[in-house]
Amino acid sequence: MVADKLTTPEEAVKAVRSGDSVAVQGFTPMPFALCQALYERRHELRDVTIIYTGFFPWVREEADRNSFHVISNYATAVDRDPINAGLVDYIPVAAWTMDDLPPGYVQEPDFFLVPVSPPDRNGYCSFGSGVWYAPSWCRRAKRVIAEVHEDFIRTGGKNYVHISEIDVFVEGQKPPPLPIPARSEEEVAVTEVICTLVAQELVRDRDTVQVGIGTVSSALALYLGDKHDLGFHTEVITGGVPQLVASGVATGRYKGLHEGKVVASGCVVLSPEELAMMDGNPVFELYEFGYVTDMRVLVQQRNYVCVNNALFVDLTGQVVSETIGTRIWAGVGGQTAFMVAAQYTPGGRSVMVVPSSHLVQGGRRTRIVPVLPEGSAVTVPRTFVDYVVTEYGIATLRGKSIRERIGELIAVAHPDFRGELRREARRLYGMAV
Repeated sequence: MVADKLTTPEEAVKAVRSGDSVAVQGFTPMPFALCQALYERRHELRDVTIIYTGFFPWVREEADRNSFHVISNYATAVDRDPINAGLVDYIPVAAWTMDDLPPGYVQEPDFFLVPVSPPDRNGYCSFGSGVWYAPSWCRRAKRVIAEVHEDFIRTGGKNYVHISEIDVFVEGQKPPPLPIPARSEEEVAVTEVICTLVAQELVRDRDTVQVGIGTVSSALALYLGDKHDLGFHTEVITGGVPQLVASGVATGRYKGLHEGKVVASGCVVLSPEELAMMDGNPVFELYEFGYVTDMRVLVQQRNYVCVNNALFVDLTGQVVSETIGTRIWAGVGGQTAFMVAAQYTPGGRSVMVVPSSHLVQGGRRTRIVPVLPEGSAVTVPRTFVDYVVTEYGIATLRGKSIRERIGELIAVAHPDFRGELRREARRLYGMAV
C-alpha cells in the first residue's frame, strides 16, 4: 500500500495552492524534505497559512511573507528574529487540553506534513521521537503527506498512525543539525551547581519529575542517579532519562497515573544511544502534547516536582521565561500548566532554575531583577513559585511575605548586584532587607 502512495517531495507538495492552510509537524523531528520542497515553490504561491513551531526558516526575506503566513506558539533560534520583526505571527498559549488544538490554529487544515517511520507488519507508522499534535492533525487535515525515516524509534503511548490515514508518502532525508549553541564554560559550571542543588535538596525518592526545556533545567536528569523510584511525566524527555530507566532509578512505581511509565510528548537532544535505549521499550510512552499538559491529567500525579528554566525573576518571585522585555525569546510551552499543577498534587513542588547573571556584550547583568523589564510577559505568577535556584543557593518563596521573598532572592543573586537590589527594594517596595 505504501508503494502505491509513494512519490517525491516535490510532487507531493504540488497539490498545495494559494490560500491553502498547511500544518507542519514541528520542533523535533520535522519533515525537512517536505518543508524545503514547499519553500522552493514560494514564488508560485500566495497567502498559504503555515502552522508550525520549530527549526525551518519559512520567512527568510520580506517577500516570503506574501507567500506564507506563518503561525507559531514558540520562538526558536531560527524564527526568533522573524517573529520580532512581525514576519511570523506568535500566539502565546498556556492552557492545553487533550484532543483539542491550541486556539488560534486552523482547526481543519488542507494539508498536514509529518515525518513517520516505515509501517510495521500491521500497517502502523511511528511519529518517532516527537508526537506533539500529530494525531489530531492526522484526523483533522484533508490530506496527510508523510515523510518516511528509516531510523525513527517506536514507543508506547499514542505514538502511531495507520497507513490508511496517510494519503501520500515520500522518502525522508537527514535534517540539518539543530541550531543549539554550545554552553560556555561559565554556563557549564553554573548548570552543574544549580542541578546539584535541585537534585540534592528538592528532588526526593518516589517523586514524579517534570523537566522543562532550558540551558539549565534540561540537564537535571544527569544529576539524579542516586535517587530511588522516580517517575517522569514531562513535556520532553531530556538527556539522562533513558539511563535512569536502565539503571532502575526511574521506576515510576509511585506515580498517580501511568505507573511504571515515562510519559512525555517528545524528546530533545538525545544521543543516538539514548534513542536506541527507548526504541521498542514499553516503559516509554509518548502522547499528544495536549494530553501530557492537560491540567486534569497533571493533578493526578503524586509528589510532583516541576523544574523549569527562567529568563528573569523579580524580587517578589514573578517569573519571565517567554520574553526579554517586549522581545519574544521562546514560548510558554507547558511551563505555566506544570507550575500550577505542582500546587495541586500531594507533596508537589514548583522550582524555577536561573543563572544569577549573564553576559551581554561583555557586561554582566543580573537576572534577579528589582522589577521586570518593561513589556515583559509573566509566564508564572509569583503565587505559583515555591523555589528559585541559582548557583548561589535556593530561595524558598512558598508561604513567605513580600519582605521575606525579597530577602530570599537577594541572597541567591550574584554578589555584584546585591547592594543595588537592596537599594531598589527599599526604593520600590519600602522594605529594608
